[in-house]
Amino acid sequence: MISSSGPLHEPVPTHHAQFYRCVNRKLRNNSCMNRNNFDLEDCRVVLALVEARSFRLAAEKLGQSASTLSRSIAGLETRLGARLFDRDTRNVEATDEGLAFARLAERLLNTAAGGVADFNAFLNARRGRLVIAGLPSVTAGLLPELLERYVIAHPEVDLRILDALSDSVVASVANGEADLGFTAGTVGTRDQLSFQALMDDQFVAVGRHDGLLAEDRPYALAELIRMPFIAMARGTSVREILDGACGLAGLQVEPRFEVSHLATAGALVAQGLGVSAMPQLTLPVLGGRDLIIRPIADFGASRRIGLVWRSGRTLSPPARAFLKLVRSGPLQGSN
Repeated sequence: MISSSGPLHEPVPTHHAQFYRCVNRKLRNNSCMNRNNFDLEDCRVVLALVEARSFRLAAEKLGQSASTLSRSIAGLETRLGARLFDRDTRNVEATDEGLAFARLAERLLNTAAGGVADFNAFLNARRGRLVIAGLPSVTAGLLPELLERYVIAHPEVDLRILDALSDSVVASVANGEADLGFTAGTVGTRDQLSFQALMDDQFVAVGRHDGLLAEDRPYALAELIRMPFIAMARGTSVREILDGACGLAGLQVEPRFEVSHLATAGALVAQGLGVSAMPQLTLPVLGGRDLIIRPIADFGASRRIGLVWRSGRTLSPPARAFLKLVRSGPLQGSN
């Protein structure tokens, strides 16, 4: 054994003594570090031997030879710097150190089993978190039915819905705030997003049941915009498509009211202050029992609804499960 006191017959030079003290210190540190040098298999081995109190019986339970088990225990004791078992030709008994390690081993194995169960649940989309961003009209008109089916299949997944305008939907998916996003139109390659078209959301005329659209027939776009017209604000997907359709027809809409929220547009229409042209998915958001819808004969455009996610990034299991659900069949309200 290395000693800082040096050999028995002659004194150790000071620099040698300093060297020996340094070596001893490192050996003690390494001994402490080695006490962390065990794995879950070591834990299983110790627990099996504590329970069986026999190398032969424990080895049979573990599916290995008694000699292999004996070497494993001896190696673990060496690494830990502690004797875990007293053994003779007949008996194997855990020492106090062995019982203490067994308690630690049981906690570690239980924690590992719980962690593996959580991980498997996550991989199978039974647990986890899913954030979906979407246009308010889509989250209100399309998402409830999808979420009902999703929650039945994945009841323990935490869900968060972000209502936002189209540009904000794209941004929230691009920066990772949302896993998936329902948006209108397509996305540019600069956004590094994948886009899957899901449906075309057709525009209809919306009016009060006893108002300007009381006659049950299709209405021409030119006829519609000559009435007191309630339009969404510029910058919204609804307004962009409306302006585009009017441009193709050589028309220009001059709204009587311009609003930022669909519910406000619906309230103004229900009050009889005008008519509007809206995608069908917006109807649940417009609200109002007094509203009626009529076909627009020559609108010439629709709103392409699609799902976006980040390109080149692996979707989480809950997000993959939702995407699979969306792709599995026709969407409610699709044409």
